[in-house]
Amino acid sequence: MSRIGKAPVNIPAGVTVDVAEGVVTVKGPKGEITQEVKEGVTVKLEEGQVILERANEAKQTKSLHGLYRALINNMVEGVSNGYKIEQELVGVGYRAKVSGQILELALGFSHPIVMELPTEVKVSAETAKGKNPIITLESHDKQLIGQVAAKIRSFRKPEPYKGKGIRFVGEQIRRKAGKAAGK
Repeated sequence: MSRIGKAPVNIPAGVTVDVAEGVVTVKGPKGEITQEVKEGVTVKLEEGQVILERANEAKQTKSLHGLYRALINNMVEGVSNGYKIEQELVGVGYRAKVSGQILELALGFSHPIVMELPTEVKVSAETAKGKNPIITLESHDKQLIGQVAAKIRSFRKPEPYKGKGIRFVGEQIRRKAGKAAGK
């Protein structure tokens, strides 16, 4: 029994939800997102809430019921409040520079890594003296911002011996001891 799917999604003030032919469109102050809903799950609007119902009790339909409820909730949350991810560059000489929608990273390779970001994602880089550079990503689309953050992290994942690499702010890296001292 899907507990998540049964819970209604509350629509805050300033957010509009439209349902037409299996496509849910959510508009708000931060932007607009659309999501296609497969057959077997119906979306209804009632008194400032979005309610999802499933057609049958098949395992696949139950899975989609909870999935679409979570996706619609993330859409409503994104267009009203937005999402923010902060990443920290840990390592000597690691730098980040932003010019428009282009992020340039110096991560200890022989060349800088240049990445063009989607227009829905706002990026900023902050470098304070004596601290690690921080990249801040902001967007109304949770899926897109997570994908961009994962791509940036994949350029230099944190390694367990010195802890160097790109990590999320507040993330704990499991450290290893390394080689034992000479005899």
